[in-house]
Amino acid sequence: MTNTERILRTIKHPRTIGSALLRIFAHWITDDEWYVKKRYYLSTGDRLNLESPQTFNDKLNWLKLFDRQDEYTIMADKIEAKKYVAGIIGEKHIIPTLGIWYNPYDIDFDSLPEQFVLKCNHCSSVYICKENKYIREKEIKKSLIRDLQQDYYIKDREWPYKNIKRRILAEKYMVDESGYELKDYKFFCFNGKVKFFKIDFDRQVGHHANYFDPQGNLLPFGEVEYMPIPERKLAIPSNLAEMICIAEKLAENIPFIRVDLYNVKGQIYFGELTFFPASGRGALTPKEWEYTLGSLIKLPTTKEYKK
Repeated sequence: MTNTERILRTIKHPRTIGSALLRIFAHWITDDEWYVKKRYYLSTGDRLNLESPQTFNDKLNWLKLFDRQDEYTIMADKIEAKKYVAGIIGEKHIIPTLGIWYNPYDIDFDSLPEQFVLKCNHCSSVYICKENKYIREKEIKKSLIRDLQQDYYIKDREWPYKNIKRRILAEKYMVDESGYELKDYKFFCFNGKVKFFKIDFDRQVGHHANYFDPQGNLLPFGEVEYMPIPERKLAIPSNLAEMICIAEKLAENIPFIRVDLYNVKGQIYFGELTFFPASGRGALTPKEWEYTLGSLIKLPTTKEYKK
């Protein structure tokens, strides 16, 4: 796409200009509710209903603004969450940590094994190294510096990220029975109970996701961004009931949380905890499922708003 085409595309979609300007001035906007409403409209073209929330996204954004518990910061921190989760379900479900650093230039790659995974504790970027001797250290360190500068609280007003001490984490590289990837199973927990889970697939060639009920039956909805393929047959873990039990232990007393788990030859490992999938701006298909999922969340009766 040429620069002229990009300019014309932006002019045709004026919300794109507004969204870009909003992100530029995000640091100077202190009214979180105003920002969240405006960000949602500019991203989706729809209006948030925070006064009487009905849809899944309405309620996720309500929780983003008004359910701010101190322990959520620990749970969102990929380093601290490991300790938190181990205390509930045990160390055997935790992927081994190889190192923790504040500065990427302190990483001694020679001390790391041939295969490992690098990530920051506050963002979604992941760097997978399958052959250490061929790794591009300078490029990865520059990317990690950019990641450390990302402020997800300012960008999306996801309060759990506001007070995370940003660090870099190295983990053991793991694959499942496929031999080349580590599929994650994302369990959607509503008021402590798993109502459904999803399996992402074909990430490198088109990224899709199918949704299933707790018994492993395919559900008739999905995400617009990662369209489901109903005819695609995906293996359901034989220890699904155990995975659901673990997810529900981690979701206890929380209005909504997504628990991501891995399954390696029957051994279940913790992935991460997600409070706001797609930052509360993801569209579902068919659209009526946005109301179906919204009805599953019972919001707290009190607001824990914290700056």
